[in-house]
Amino acid sequence: MGGEVMEPSRLETLFRYYAALGFERLAVRLPERKGRGRRRGKELSLDELRRRIGDCRRCRLSEKRKRLVFGEGDPDARLLFVGEAPGEEEDRQGRPFVGKAGELLNRLIEKMGFKREEVYIANTVKCRPPGNRKPLEDEIRTCMPFLERQIEIIAPAVIMTLGDVATRALLGDVGSISRVRGKTFSYRGIPLVPTFHPSYLLRNPKSKWLTWSDAQVVLGLLSGKRGG
Repeated sequence: MGGEVMEPSRLETLFRYYAALGFERLAVRLPERKGRGRRRGKELSLDELRRRIGDCRRCRLSEKRKRLVFGEGDPDARLLFVGEAPGEEEDRQGRPFVGKAGELLNRLIEKMGFKREEVYIANTVKCRPPGNRKPLEDEIRTCMPFLERQIEIIAPAVIMTLGDVATRALLGDVGSISRVRGKTFSYRGIPLVPTFHPSYLLRNPKSKWLTWSDAQVVLGLLSGKRGG
């Protein structure tokens, strides 16, 4: 057989033949699917990045945090959400968006036709700011290389930033979130669409329809990049 690639029908016939001879299993090495190999490579790169971050003490946010929140999801995701910073529940669990704002984000993800594990979720900084304050500029600068590397590894088709902190971190001062939400920008060649942070929507539920409108823009961009 050597390096011959066999059709599935021929393989089935071969397996039936060996089964008739009494073999219950065969040592067969199947070629790895291209997409699966790519995902595995990205997963290993993210693992290496996480090891490089280690028990980070690079800025003052490490002083009171309980757990560093790296990010989670499909390493080969086509859609990447970037939020602001971990909150109390995220700090406790070490996972992004698992509090009340996370529940709202989960509903948005599902409404967009995805499962949470099919997208990737990260934050601008990976440690909780004291009292849930916004991260300071020097804290963002310290943590940004890690977010930038995550984006480089995942190479999503579209990025959706959640709130003004994440939007400014990736785009610079493009204006208030109310003015730029729903518009399409570019981050290093990747389409980026800002929207409100879920915590804002918890306080202002009447704005949920605006975020859904922004999600439609994202879905339109994704549908135009099916082959990506």
